[in-house]
Amino acid sequence: MKKALFFIIIFITACSSVKIVGVNKTDDFSISRYKAFSFYEVSTSGDAIGPDFQDNLKLIKEAIVKEMSAKGITMVADNPDLLVNIGIVVSEKVQTVETNFSNPVDRTAYMGTRNYHWEAGEKAVGTYREGTVTVHLVDRAASKLVWQGSADSVLPEKQKGVPALIEEAMKNLFAKVQ
Repeated sequence: MKKALFFIIIFITACSSVKIVGVNKTDDFSISRYKAFSFYEVSTSGDAIGPDFQDNLKLIKEAIVKEMSAKGITMVADNPDLLVNIGIVVSEKVQTVETNFSNPVDRTAYMGTRNYHWEAGEKAVGTYREGTVTVHLVDRAASKLVWQGSADSVLPEKQKGVPALIEEAMKNLFAKVQ
């Protein structure tokens, strides 16, 4: 029963789309004022960097190039109008279910006799990884953050699902860039 519930919850969560969790911009920001962009150098360290980190970072950059190009902004090596900073956080989460005596369904679902008991409380049923990517657009001339946005999603267990997720995340995030 616990395994079935865990897989149902993971299936429902995995089918949900990317969630945009925050978009902020300066009052005078307009993407149409910019013609060229480049990336800040991404520096990483620590145990959180997995074996697929560099590949996934490359996918994120390619998706950003695609979205910026669609807005008429070209990637250049020298003297860009905008600098793009990328932040990535991956967290291990615990999936739980909660039972309590106040819910009549919980009281009646565990009927029987003999050698078991029923406990109210939160029970861990599994783990999953959640990823957040944050994109900052910085006006290079003014050295000022002009736009930032973040997207969250449950990460697929297998790497083969990551490219489509990254593509969806950047498409949804850059739809908010005006």
